[in-house]
Amino acid sequence: MQYEIRAIKGTEGIVRLALDAADEAAARDQARAQGFTVLSARPRGVLGGFALPWRRGFPLLLFSQELLALLSAGLSLSEVFDTMVAKETRAESRKLLSGVRDRLFEGRSLSAALGEYPQVFPPLYVATVRAAERTGDLAEALARYIAYQDRLDLVKKKVLSASIYPVVLLFVGGLVTLFLLGYVVPRFAGIYDEVGRELPFLSRLLIEWGKALNAHGGLVAASVVALLVVAVALRAQGRRVFTAWVTRVPAIGERVRVYHLARFYRTAGMLLRGGTPLVASLGMVSGLLPPDLRERLARATVRIREGASISTAMDECGLVTPVASRMLRVGEKSGDMAEMMERIAIFHDEELARWIEWFTRLFEPLLMALIGVFIGAIVVLMYLPVFELAGSLQ
Repeated sequence: MQYEIRAIKGTEGIVRLALDAADEAAARDQARAQGFTVLSARPRGVLGGFALPWRRGFPLLLFSQELLALLSAGLSLSEVFDTMVAKETRAESRKLLSGVRDRLFEGRSLSAALGEYPQVFPPLYVATVRAAERTGDLAEALARYIAYQDRLDLVKKKVLSASIYPVVLLFVGGLVTLFLLGYVVPRFAGIYDEVGRELPFLSRLLIEWGKALNAHGGLVAASVVALLVVAVALRAQGRRVFTAWVTRVPAIGERVRVYHLARFYRTAGMLLRGGTPLVASLGMVSGLLPPDLRERLARATVRIREGASISTAMDECGLVTPVASRMLRVGEKSGDMAEMMERIAIFHDEELARWIEWFTRLFEPLLMALIGVFIGAIVVLMYLPVFELAGSLQ
């Protein structure tokens, strides 16, 4: 996720950065690696401790697509930004684009102009543009970055789409359960009280729960709303706790690790293809990894500086899968490590997509059956005294 950093660097004064990182510690480490003294760090879109999920940021991917299209049409950089400023309707974005254009008119390079706005253009993006300026293939570099973001978004969309149905199912099942316990069960309790018969233990327990929920419905509703507010306000911390818990589940934890490694290799491959040195690339992408993998990458980077090969260092530090280890060795022999890293990411993305599809097909019916059994148990326990009374009459 993105973190907003307030920091100081030399004579620049206080600046704001927007960095992609796995957690707050990783975001601080990235800023320090760039020479900043960090004052504060917080997730983007947080104000006063409460998240603002509707807050819109600068559309970096759309900006890259438009920049690529206009450059491919033969316009110069100054003409490109004149066009983008003229068509922009949002005042904040227009001001930013105008600032970049003014710096280009001052004779600065595009990467230097974009680097003046670290709160919008992350270091990864600026490094990609800077490397492209040295080789003269800015359009190709932008195309690589767009393809890189599209691949990342594709994986995220698959995970999101796979989680929507279970979440909706749990939500609807929870509402039905609350309705049965808070409204239906107390009505049955009144009928059974009038009959005066001894009820089975589980039925009595269910009725007591229903009465308590009915008597304190306002408190329960207020508690649910308070929990939702706290969950939204602390969603970044909650995401870290949930991720840490999920990674301990053997099957799922391994897939989460593979997802992080695939993103790491894709980003490093893109930087290498753009001309960024290997060690610098590894330092720039370290913030994308969770803390345990980030520590392993730091050890691997030290081994590479000492002269070890990439495949050996990554293997020793546990940053490869069996397939990735073989492909890294092939990349060292062929001399095209950038392409091989991207192939590693593509292979693991496809593997992860197949696993998500398999897991969804298995998990959704199991979840539906579990919710059905739970609601069915409530209904059976409500009607169990009726069945017993009918049996005694016979």
